[in-house]
Amino acid sequence: MLRKLIQFIASLVGFALLVAGPLFLIKISQFKAMGAAGAARVMPPTTVTATAVKQDKWVNSLVATGSLVAVQGVTVAAEAPGKVVKIGFEAGAAVKAGDLLVQLDTSTEEAQLRAAEATAALGNANLARAKELRQSNTNSPAELDAADAQSKQAAAQADSIRAIIAKKTIRAPFAGRLGLRFINLGQILKEGEAITTLQTLDPIYVNFSLPQQRLSQLAAGTSVRVTSDVAGGSSFDGKITAISPEVDAVTRNVRVQATLDNKEEKLRAGMFANVEVVLPEATTVLSIPATSVLYAPYGDSVFVIEEKKNEKTGKMEQVLRQQFVRLGAARGDFVSVVVGLKAGETIVTTGVFKLRPGMPVVVNNALAPNAQLAPRPDNA
Repeated sequence: MLRKLIQFIASLVGFALLVAGPLFLIKISQFKAMGAAGAARVMPPTTVTATAVKQDKWVNSLVATGSLVAVQGVTVAAEAPGKVVKIGFEAGAAVKAGDLLVQLDTSTEEAQLRAAEATAALGNANLARAKELRQSNTNSPAELDAADAQSKQAAAQADSIRAIIAKKTIRAPFAGRLGLRFINLGQILKEGEAITTLQTLDPIYVNFSLPQQRLSQLAAGTSVRVTSDVAGGSSFDGKITAISPEVDAVTRNVRVQATLDNKEEKLRAGMFANVEVVLPEATTVLSIPATSVLYAPYGDSVFVIEEKKNEKTGKMEQVLRQQFVRLGAARGDFVSVVVGLKAGETIVTTGVFKLRPGMPVVVNNALAPNAQLAPRPDNA
């Protein structure tokens, strides 16, 4: 019985070997063929965007935030009480110095002036007669002095009334643009009551502060560039006109004032503005797009594109070399390289996180981003 069982098992093993042997040999040959095909396969080159390392001159500047202030600005108010009989301006209009803004009722003062002028004329006549009499010793010196005093008093009274009339004739103290109107025709104004605002907008001041460490770099006449979110991306050029002689004891900042041209009056007093003080010295740097840098804890690097001969095909191709760099200052979409690159070398500008050294690449800049020193988003 045991012999029959052993014979049965042996026959089964022999049959299995007879059937599986050829299949095993076929699979071995297939795996060898796949390995040979994989070894002979050449990976296609990766498409990248690239640019040359450039040597640029960056203008040094100091950046601050500031507020716009009118060169001249007042709230026009009534100097004397009275009734508004004429309004000679429109809200928001431009006026010249001396233009009539408001006329208050002066009928009472005009009547008083006529009486004062008559009294002054009588005083002048009495003084002239007293002088003639004094020349002939007909009157005393005291009578001449009295006539002279009465004449001067009458003239002063007339001048006082004229001054009141002038205060009730309210004129623009200087050229500028008016604000909103706060009064109406027929309104009784009190002394000091606001009528409107008047501001000179061209030129206009911008006040800003900088740390005391920058004081040595500031001087009157230094150029400034101002931008504001209400100006549609436009910049306004000006010059520093005043530097405060004292430093704030709390912030250790020095206050600076610059004057800007504002012919179109886009800038208004009270606006927030970004100020860039343009220093006269420029720095020579090697600049690359910031997207070219592969940032890592162990060091920043870029991928340099080099021409090398493919040992398998014998053809020249572009391959990548990873180059570690030391970065300097950043400006807009660019960053400066202190150590690691030379001017003229070609580097990859996008997608560096998926690259590795030795990869073959082909350059296609059709979709390359447009890096700028002063980028401005389209929806800003």
